[in-house]
Amino acid sequence: MNVSRSGVVAMDRRGDAAVLRADGVLDGSTYRSLRDSVIKAALDEPKAVIIDVNGLVVPSPSAWSVFTSARWHVNIWPDVPILLVSNDIRERRAITSCGVARYVPVHPTCDAALVAVDDFCRHSRRRGRAELRRGPAAMRLARAMIDEWLTAWSCDHLIPVASTVATVFIENTLEHTGSAPVLIVESCEDTVTVAVEDSSQQPAIRHEVTGRGAVLVSGLAIVSVLCRAWGSTPTSSGKTVWALVGSENRL
Repeated sequence: MNVSRSGVVAMDRRGDAAVLRADGVLDGSTYRSLRDSVIKAALDEPKAVIIDVNGLVVPSPSAWSVFTSARWHVNIWPDVPILLVSNDIRERRAITSCGVARYVPVHPTCDAALVAVDDFCRHSRRRGRAELRRGPAAMRLARAMIDEWLTAWSCDHLIPVASTVATVFIENTLEHTGSAPVLIVESCEDTVTVAVEDSSQQPAIRHEVTGRGAVLVSGLAIVSVLCRAWGSTPTSSGKTVWALVGSENRL
């Protein structure tokens, strides 16, 4: 995961948290790479993502917003907290003065960040993940897995809407990308998240096609009506399209 010509993002684990070390120069040429590396770490759903920025050179203070951007991408799902570590008080002040610390807290040591992680309220989640083969059978298998998982998690009232959302996402993956879809389903309290990963960097966007007096409504337009929230989150290898559904979305 290259961040610059002179540095990389290295990842380690500290208990249930992912710890990243960012080295090199953070500027316009490395901004997206670093952001996507942080997002990818969060999508693996550790307890938190902690980034050690002691080796990072930031010529322009505004570039610190890369961490705010990463946090916004994972704010609703998977809602993994992101924290920074810097042992330089001047750097911590710079991060705070840019407004970044309001969304991504900064701590003097990794141990201090790990202690702070325990203050975040983390609800128990159930998670299922399956790599599907390309082809029409992918949608049939996805619906069967959703039925099995949500029944086991006592979320069977959300099976119809979750299955509909998954079908739309997988159809889009098969039609617009050359990759095999990866299905992810989670339950947390009274909500269920349905997500599909693919290897395309092109973000998922709603489209309505007009012609001959008729309007063809896109699958994502249907998803936006059926769910509480949905989004397209970039990753280092492509993207993850996700939708959050609650009890008000049952069909």
